Amino acid sequence: MKILALSDLHGDAAHAKKMAEEAAKNQVDLVLIAGDIVGEDNNVEGIVGEFRKKGLEVGVIPGNHEGMAEINFLVEKYGAKNLHGYVWKKGDVGIFGCGYGDVGVHQLNDEDFFKTLKKTHDSLAGVKKKIMLTHTQPEGSIIGLGMFPGSKGIRKAIDELQPDLHLCGHIHESAGIEEVIGKTRVVNVGRSGRIFEL
Repeated sequence: MKILALSDLHGDAAHAKKMAEEAAKNQVDLVLIAGDIVGEDNNVEGIVGEFRKKGLEVGVIPGNHEGMAEINFLVEKYGAKNLHGYVWKKGDVGIFGCGYGDVGVHQLNDEDFFKTLKKTHDSLAGVKKKIMLTHTQPEGSIIGLGMFPGSKGIRKAIDELQPDLHLCGHIHESAGIEEVIGKTRVVNVGRSGRIFEL
């Protein structure tokens, strides 16, 4: 299975179109968007739609720049899959997620990050690989560049749930950085995205 994961598009429809073309060219099976989908004007048009035009399935979570109203719009208009507090099983791969940020208008506290991730993770069964999708990075990660603390709740989820892969965004300056925490590969996919083969 091939997955294109990206984040922090911030309403850039031209970039979304370019990434959709890249996804189609590389024959990805699905696309995951790790939050901050909307721009300054709260417009979500032309983002998920670009991927759907290519026949790609799309999973989304909110970042700290959008709430459930925008996510529900994407679900209803484009058939995107809401992964905030939900799971998505694709073959033997299970994806579970928790959106929102640790700062800004749309945020969660550490306890809510952990509870949401644990509840969704615990509902997964019969999968060989687990992907955890969040907008915010875990506490103590190099993705925070020593300036952005990250979430204790997300770090606790990595330590206790040990997903194979944790995908996040949020910190634009560390896009593309990855590390291994315990058994989990942690990647800030950023707006340029990354293709993963599982």
